[in-house]
Amino acid sequence: MRLQKYLAQSGVASRRAAEKLIASSAPTVVHDLKSLYEKGIYLKNPIFDTMLCAYLLNPSAPDYSVERLCEEYSVEGAELKNCPEKYLSEAKKAAVLPGLYEILKLRLSDKKEQELLENIEMPLALVLSNMEREGFLVDAEGIRKFGETLTDRIARLERSVYDAVGYEFNLNSPKQLADALFVKLGLPAKKKTKSGFSTNAEVLEELKEFHPVGALLEYRQLAKLKSTYVEGLLSVISADGRIHSTFNQTETRTGRISSSEPNLQNIPVRKELGRELRRFFTAKEGCLLVDADYSQIELRVLAHMANDRHMIDTFLTGGDIHTSTAAKVFGVAETEVTPLMRSRAKAVNFGIVYGIGAFSLSKDLKISFGEAKNYINSYMETYIGVSSYMENTVEGAKKAGYVQTLFGRRRPLPELSASSAVTRSFGERVARNMPVQGTAADIIKIAMINVERALDEAGLKARLILQIHDELIVEAPESEAERAAQILKYEMENAVKLSVPLTADCHIGKTWLEAKG
Repeated sequence: MRLQKYLAQSGVASRRAAEKLIASSAPTVVHDLKSLYEKGIYLKNPIFDTMLCAYLLNPSAPDYSVERLCEEYSVEGAELKNCPEKYLSEAKKAAVLPGLYEILKLRLSDKKEQELLENIEMPLALVLSNMEREGFLVDAEGIRKFGETLTDRIARLERSVYDAVGYEFNLNSPKQLADALFVKLGLPAKKKTKSGFSTNAEVLEELKEFHPVGALLEYRQLAKLKSTYVEGLLSVISADGRIHSTFNQTETRTGRISSSEPNLQNIPVRKELGRELRRFFTAKEGCLLVDADYSQIELRVLAHMANDRHMIDTFLTGGDIHTSTAAKVFGVAETEVTPLMRSRAKAVNFGIVYGIGAFSLSKDLKISFGEAKNYINSYMETYIGVSSYMENTVEGAKKAGYVQTLFGRRRPLPELSASSAVTRSFGERVARNMPVQGTAADIIKIAMINVERALDEAGLKARLILQIHDELIVEAPESEAERAAQILKYEMENAVKLSVPLTADCHIGKTWLEAKG
């Protein structure tokens, strides 16, 4: 391949070269395919992306710039002569790509990793670029009014705290707050740091039954909601009235897509006021939103990867996995499972996926360490397949130095051979949870690619506009909404065949809140 066939991150060296590349069907090596799509450069035959490949080889790297990769892999570029100054930077990057490509191609020797790059990550770049371009319409005036409501509530909470203490002070100053709570009011101090008594969220949560700590906690929540989400969202609305988030393909170590500027994956969902924000994300005139999210995808992936018969049977028969777990762990019939039992079983189920230990579980459930340990032990004794899988995965990771997903995505784990017991424990926790989380991430990426293809093949104007972990949102003309919903649900549920069914719950609405069902 000729030198101009290699594109650098910032684009091509000239308009003429770009036009030749777009018109050519020759195999093309690129660095950061998504950035080319964002510039309107749609290549006919991209065969390799050095940035995405470098990410697959080392998902923990600080960045994937051409310059840093050349340092890491000791790649030198060809000498450039008679290159105009304004094109020199791009030309230098283009000059090193042949050498970088050859080295990375050899490093990516595993067939599964090659397929991961070619069949998932590179096609996904176009999907993400299209989502960024589409954006999500928001009701700016609605957000502003919501912000005003928050301002009033925040002011009332401030006054409540001041009245209880007896004077005004800076609620955001840890020292002044500590003086007010632990000196003036004499509340029991829970934790002391070098700079004085701690007033972090954990400490305040333990004191929330004391007035005015409850008001203070609510003040913090609403203040963050207002500054991070109301003011933050208003500042990034584009001229078209839509928010165009950036979807990052090389940021997480598990393979998950992340969102930034703004982070739409972090819209609060646990508190009612946070959920209200979704009311202001809406479909444009004449359109509706179609929202689908996977039901317990990580637990279904775990059932498949661990080949655990109890879990598999529950999912195959359409049972409730949390009720089933509660019945087995607590030794009662499913009809006798109480809401509290189910809630605790749910925490254990998801905790196992995330490699949770007894200490963290005890804090989450507000129970003793011993009780939490018993829950985990009972779980592992019940779900023998999961227990064996977790043990074998950690041992395999110690030998291989990495763990991987069903699709070959690897995460190196040097922590497993560290001298520090704390670091080794972290490595073991990651070894247990990354294959499951990463496989779930791979599956939704496959679904995204298939959804976009299916919408195009059906000749629909409906477009995928947002991905939030296990959830996908499509904006569709009203006349297409039902068909788009069918496609979305089908492609998500059939992205991959596991030993248990994948299920996706799908709803239609004018706003994101309505479409959540």
